[in-house]
Amino acid sequence: MATASVAFKSREDHRKQLELEEARKAGLAPAEVDEDGKEINPHIPQYMSSAPWYLNAERPSLKHQRKWKSDPNYTKSWYDRGAKIYQADKYRKGACENCGAMTHNAKSCMERPRKIGAKWTNMHIAPDEKIESFELDYDGKRDRWNGFDPATYALVIERYEARDEARRKYLKEQQLKKLEEKNSKQNGEGGVSEEDDDEDALKVDEAKVDESKQMDFAKVEKRVRTTGGGSTGTVRNLRIREDTAKYLLNLDVNSAYYDPKTRSMREDPLPDADPNEKFYGGDNQNRLSGQALEFKQLNVHTWEAFEKAELLYKNYNVIKEKLKSRLKDIIAEKYGNAASEEEIPRELLLGQSERQVEYDRAGRIIQGVESFLPRSKYEEDVYINNHTSVWGSWWKDHQWGYKCCKQTIKNSYCTGAAGIEAAEAAADLMKANVARKAASEDMRAPAEEKNLATWGTDVPDNLNLDQKQLAEALRKEDERKKEEKDERKRKYNVRWNDEVTAEEMEAYRMKKIHHDDPMKDFLY
Repeated sequence: MATASVAFKSREDHRKQLELEEARKAGLAPAEVDEDGKEINPHIPQYMSSAPWYLNAERPSLKHQRKWKSDPNYTKSWYDRGAKIYQADKYRKGACENCGAMTHNAKSCMERPRKIGAKWTNMHIAPDEKIESFELDYDGKRDRWNGFDPATYALVIERYEARDEARRKYLKEQQLKKLEEKNSKQNGEGGVSEEDDDEDALKVDEAKVDESKQMDFAKVEKRVRTTGGGSTGTVRNLRIREDTAKYLLNLDVNSAYYDPKTRSMREDPLPDADPNEKFYGGDNQNRLSGQALEFKQLNVHTWEAFEKAELLYKNYNVIKEKLKSRLKDIIAEKYGNAASEEEIPRELLLGQSERQVEYDRAGRIIQGVESFLPRSKYEEDVYINNHTSVWGSWWKDHQWGYKCCKQTIKNSYCTGAAGIEAAEAAADLMKANVARKAASEDMRAPAEEKNLATWGTDVPDNLNLDQKQLAEALRKEDERKKEEKDERKRKYNVRWNDEVTAEEMEAYRMKKIHHDDPMKDFLY
């Protein structure tokens, strides 16, 4: 199951292994045990239980699935916010010049900049903050809520509840103030009897009742919800309890149908009621009024336009198919159809026939009809510029020309035999001049012989070099390479010297680095 052995298994061993795994899953065989003596669940998939090959596991184990890179130095604690460690009485050297704390400087101070800092006033020294430094693991660094205390949210709830309580108290005082002003006006007009006192007391009680109803109506009901994690939350119910549900407007079974799934009632539940008094006449009244009717007309127009466009598209496809079939017939009629089942004539397939034609000694036809050779679309046997042969009938020195005059210039005028004789005479004269020049160069004695380099990549065996000149050539080659690397020393007007001595050539070969040379890094 979780073995890390990758040795080859025969078909019989593989079958036994599968049978053993099935027996373990069925509970007929004992489960496999890891290195710690714990049983391994046989229902774990193989891609989870098999250890990777690079771990070199010698026996079944699930250690590769555990968190084996955990660092004991990591911590999940958080900074102690607002903690103070020491309160000084006077300013200390090296402290913040603004507040006097030793744990930060003036640039990092979070207090309001004082007109005269604590360094000069030596008063109101701020306490030293608690500085903590600890390492967080991967999850701790990326946790948005790391260090958040849920208990601090209770202060927010208390603040909002205090505001609501103050609002209710203010409304109650306003109601009582209005009642007192009204009673005082009545008392100023005349004496008040006991019945009037009772009536005023009754009005005050009714005002309190009305006030409580108003507050209940304005109050949003809260329902506490408890989750499995122990946290609680509030769910606000914004439904007004005075609203009557649609299905309660008319309890008659034969009245308008109410769909509980969509909470809709399209028909009017009270068709006989006074239109001025009823506030709900079915959902259809919203569909046939306002912008809903315009939207409906827009949809109808869109559907009609879509049907017309679809019809035009179908007509376009039919006409397109007709044109394609017509063009296909025209091409097949003109060039034939090689994919058809008709057999191709043999004279067209092989370019020959079995027709018999007899000729006499002079080449005249005695019996039969002579076959005509096919002619190309290009003009044949057309001679221009007095030529008696066509261009390309003569070849010499990788050049085409005319056979009649042996000229290699196309569209030239034919010179005939005279042109051939003149061309041969010019060629003979050129050969004589080349031979005479070569003989004169061989007879010329050099005034000063230089040991010039004549080899390429291979060094001749009989090479004799002057060591002093070679050292000087190596020095010049180093200077040239330095100038190439330093762009500031590069010259604009470059002069080339075609004469290279053997020492200069050897210096260039010694300093040249071949990129495919494995020993190039060891050259000096």
